[in-house]
Amino acid sequence: MSREGVLLLGGAGFIGSALAKRLEQEKIVVHVIGRHDVERLENVLPQCGTVIHLASATTPGSSASHPNLELDNITLTLRLLELMQYQPETHLIFFSSGGTVYGNPDRLPVTEDTPIAPLSNHGAGKAAQEAFCQAFRACGHAVTILRPSNAYGPGQKLASGFGLVRTMLEHARCGTPLEIWGDGENIRDFIYIDDIVEAGTRLISLPQDSGTYNLGSGIGYSINQVRGIVEAVCRREMKTMYRPGRGVDVRSVVLDNSRLGARLDWRPSVELEDGIARTFEWLQKT
Repeated sequence: MSREGVLLLGGAGFIGSALAKRLEQEKIVVHVIGRHDVERLENVLPQCGTVIHLASATTPGSSASHPNLELDNITLTLRLLELMQYQPETHLIFFSSGGTVYGNPDRLPVTEDTPIAPLSNHGAGKAAQEAFCQAFRACGHAVTILRPSNAYGPGQKLASGFGLVRTMLEHARCGTPLEIWGDGENIRDFIYIDDIVEAGTRLISLPQDSGTYNLGSGIGYSINQVRGIVEAVCRREMKTMYRPGRGVDVRSVVLDNSRLGARLDWRPSVELEDGIARTFEWLQKT
């Protein structure tokens, strides 16, 4: 049985859809499986040399008051690892969260060697899944852990409490008020979807990789700065309402991407202003 296929678990989402499109362009067989389709996962897994685990049912906001919601994510990861015990040559690429697992780091940009200290239940859930992936790695399996920053770009659907750039562009386009939690000076790292896809595609060609990597731009922008860029791109001022800050929100996080850059000969190619302009152009056509 051929094992050249790539399985995208949770591959119908923003990153998964973009990855699937790129891999299909390169004539790679892609299997996209939703997080609830465990039976199909068991049948398809033997055909795949790479599994990219993107499935997540939560955001920092959605599980803030409901930590039990993280159980579904953890359970799915454990089920996947259980099945992969019988596939010792399959490479697992797990998408964690560079924006939440570090909490409020002492130094920026934050490296992968920084202890993880999540502030949110979502971040804690990702940290737990990382721990199980690391235990699986210790048993001799090839497991790559990616910690992406805030992904954005064409193809991103509007979702409550998720996707700051996409949300801001929607408010700018519709003239509706934007809510900002806190003073707007929280710092975030943003990475364009094409840069994520490029890194993911290169990792697939390294089936023995077992590293842990930040996947970000390495540049921080405050929420207020992003708002200013969106207003400049859209040529309109947004109505903004500032709300009290939330404990689940990290104050500042910027990812050091040098380890991934050295491993893949990769670096982000799309700056934030250009990426926002491309996203807005796509949005106007939808």
